[in-house]
Amino acid sequence: QVQLAESGGGVMQAGDSLRLSCVFSVGTFNSYAMVWFRQAPGKEREFVSAIVWSQSSTYYADSVKGRFTISRNNAKNTVYLQMNSLEPADTAVYYCAAKLGAVKGGDWVHWGQGTQVTVSS
Repeated sequence: QVQLAESGGGVMQAGDSLRLSCVFSVGTFNSYAMVWFRQAPGKEREFVSAIVWSQSSTYYADSVKGRFTISRNNAKNTVYLQMNSLEPADTAVYYCAAKLGAVKGGDWVHWGQGTQVTVSS
């Protein structure tokens, strides 16, 4: 069973930068597309960013485009989310998820436990 473990969350101030990591275990990492979602208190979970196994394609929500960068190191079984110019609206629990194959189509099957990011103004 694929296991995902996020880390790197914290309490930040507006304008700060933060990098989240998600370590993938039990499986062939480079067969999986990876995604970051987030969920703020009282709100539905929303898509943040995704990356295909080859890193040839990345996807971003409009709200983070130009500020966040997703990347992956297939040798380290890790996906990253570099978050710059943080805003209070970025406050949420951030989850990584994985599924075989492409980013689009199908459900994100495997989920991590989440890491809290809090941004104060």
